[in-house]
Amino acid sequence: MRFNPSRPPLFLRMLLATALGAGLAAIVAAWLTPDMGGLRAALLAWLLTLPLIGLLLHWVLAPVRRLFRALAGTVISYRDGDFSFGIAWRGGGALGELVQAHNALGQALREQRQNLVQRELLLDTMVQNTPVAMILLDPARRIVLGNLAARRMLGEGRRLEGRAFQEVLAKTPAAMQEAFARGGDGMFSLSSDDEEDIYHLSRRSFRLNGRVHELILLRQLTAELRRQEVQTWKKVIRVISHELNNSLAPIASLAHSSAELLRRGQHERLPTALATIEDRARHLEGFIRDYARFAKLPAPRRTAVEWTHFVQQLRAQIAFTAEIIPTDGIAHFDAAQLEQTLINLLKNAHESGSPPEEVRLSIRRTPESWRIEVLDRGSGMNPAVMANALLPFYSTKRNGTGLGLALAREIIEAHGGRIALLNRDGGGLCVTMQLPH
Repeated sequence: MRFNPSRPPLFLRMLLATALGAGLAAIVAAWLTPDMGGLRAALLAWLLTLPLIGLLLHWVLAPVRRLFRALAGTVISYRDGDFSFGIAWRGGGALGELVQAHNALGQALREQRQNLVQRELLLDTMVQNTPVAMILLDPARRIVLGNLAARRMLGEGRRLEGRAFQEVLAKTPAAMQEAFARGGDGMFSLSSDDEEDIYHLSRRSFRLNGRVHELILLRQLTAELRRQEVQTWKKVIRVISHELNNSLAPIASLAHSSAELLRRGQHERLPTALATIEDRARHLEGFIRDYARFAKLPAPRRTAVEWTHFVQQLRAQIAFTAEIIPTDGIAHFDAAQLEQTLINLLKNAHESGSPPEEVRLSIRRTPESWRIEVLDRGSGMNPAVMANALLPFYSTKRNGTGLGLALAREIIEAHGGRIALLNRDGGGLCVTMQLPH
């Protein structure tokens, strides 16, 4: 919109000047010659001039009134989200500065809107094309958003927005319905023909505009898990092959040597060879037994356990310093499995080179869990060892099986908890476990 602060026509300005001059002359004459008739004539001249003054003011102020109406209209447009308007004003002064500031505001709002639109398009493109199925539910459990992966998985390619989630879920396979019925996060598998696909379900709640919404993520893990499975089996085969070779090679060599001793009649050396064969065979038996126990670890049987009594039983098997807060705390866990876990960790602490008095067990209650820490002042772990220490079959010990920390992790996670390793300031290691109440 363009506005020009225009001037009145020349004839109107000349007429107004003539009227003003005549009125002024009449007033001066009446003042010099006291004459009521002259004074009335002067006042009459001024009265006749007033309409012309009003017309002149109307003509001068008309562009300003249109400018103010235009400013009010653009403000209303800005409020409604339309930033496409601008105002052109050729005049200067305060009104010119006002128009410039208004146009600068409109330009800034247009740029912000354009940036927001571009970001929304980018975000929508990312959400729609991610391989993870994403579903957003409102408080009424209706679908607010479902990306392309969610449409393929739950809606046979059709749009999901506006549909009741329970109605959509009722048409999915039973395994998926059971996964949602269990609540929380979890994994489930779907079978089709001769293939089986594994999925991970993740659910998170958050507030949007003061209302609770739920975000559901379904991610296919089949290919990734199969790669991990292959790598795990390769590692298992390498470890078992290494351990078998370490035991079977000496056994085969000693058996051959024993046969030679028998042939030569050197019976006095046979007991030593046979004892070595027995020792290697028993070591191999223990190795296989430990792996079998790890593979057959049962689900935890939780019972109410008083920490003070539990720690007293633990101290009867291995030495350590204990700190329990509160001292009368009671937790629910599988006592046998946690005892096995802590014995392994405390043995590791003693074998780390730590002074015996620095091997400590700390048990504290937090608002959400029990925090259990096994601490020592040994040599700690370098980054490479710490990155692999919780993996099965990984060990830096000459005769280690690589199952101690892996078994601890398996037991703690089976209880719904977490385990972590951290080097301590001043040297030593801290193994932290968290068990839910």
